[in-house]
Amino acid sequence: MNHSASRRPHHFHISHIFSVVLHRVSGFVKANTVLCIAALAAIVTSCIVVPDAEYIGYFDFRTLTCLFCTLAVICALKNIRFFTIIARKIVCTTGNLRMAILALVYITFIGSMLIANDMALLTFLPLGFFVLDSTGKRKYMAFTFIMQNIAANLGGMLTPFGNPQNLYLYSEFAIPDLEFITIMFPPFILSVVLITVCCLFVKPEKLELENRDDSRLPIWRTVVYLILFAFSILIVFRAIPYFLGLVLIPFALLFLDRKALARVDYGLLLTFACFFVFAGNMARIPEVREVFSSLLESNTLVVSALSCQFISNVPSAILLSQFTESYRELLVGVNIGGAGTLIASLASLITFREYTKNNPKKTLSYIGLFSAFNFGFLIILLVFESFIL
Repeated sequence: MNHSASRRPHHFHISHIFSVVLHRVSGFVKANTVLCIAALAAIVTSCIVVPDAEYIGYFDFRTLTCLFCTLAVICALKNIRFFTIIARKIVCTTGNLRMAILALVYITFIGSMLIANDMALLTFLPLGFFVLDSTGKRKYMAFTFIMQNIAANLGGMLTPFGNPQNLYLYSEFAIPDLEFITIMFPPFILSVVLITVCCLFVKPEKLELENRDDSRLPIWRTVVYLILFAFSILIVFRAIPYFLGLVLIPFALLFLDRKALARVDYGLLLTFACFFVFAGNMARIPEVREVFSSLLESNTLVVSALSCQFISNVPSAILLSQFTESYRELLVGVNIGGAGTLIASLASLITFREYTKNNPKKTLSYIGLFSAFNFGFLIILLVFESFIL
């Protein structure tokens, strides 16, 4: 009896440790779902295609370097609240609800072109919440968040660094700068028009919003960070060798803002690396190559857009690029394919998380409204592009 009693604390201790570990693993998987799926896909396909010397050729080091440099500088700018301060000043100058929502959406739209769609949402969704919550207009939060989400996904399509999949395809196919913009300009303009029309249906209710934030930007840091940001963009556009960015930008931030280096989304970089392995392995399986090549040959635009609905736009771009040379259709497809389901884009999952955090009891109504707008945009853009490509 005593012996049994003495063993209970030991069993309880093991059970408690197991529970804590399980909780942490579960939390990590929830926070890094796409990364975990990418890692699992890489591991499974590595069992089919045994690792060899060809694996090193899977990785697009230029894309990974450009992504790292851009993210690092953006984190530095975010740490001095560069985007938040400027955006808040702009929004606070609006006089009514309609103009405030339009300002929020346009800021997100422009932000996605400069700092990537997911970073734009992480920066400007809290601003949208602040505006609507502080003015008693929370009933418009679902609509505003959805419009910001669509703006982030579709706004980033115009530039090579606006969406992660753009950066990859731009590098993979060595697309000329002018051709890239020419390809993406028609759907970009149509997206601007559609988003604007949707926002115009909001009533121009009077809105009193004070800018109580007296934060000021540190001038010299702002100037240096903007120079580094311009430097990273020049790397993306191949004006400067990418290995210089890998040396200069981390070195500069090591002295200026080490927290920026620590806050880089390394999970996104690792996700890219895992998908490179997955896509490379899939391309070496004859049966898979035959199926995907046949599907893409029939309609690259539609297949790529539909693929995003199930495996998201970044993995779709990396995977499908192994089976087609029709980069025009693929580029457009994986960009407009970001609209649609919640998993069509990582940015959509970010918006969903931010909305449900503030409105936990309105999840179903949000998903319904989100689906209606996103699939509406997807269908219109697909039909439009089917005629002009």
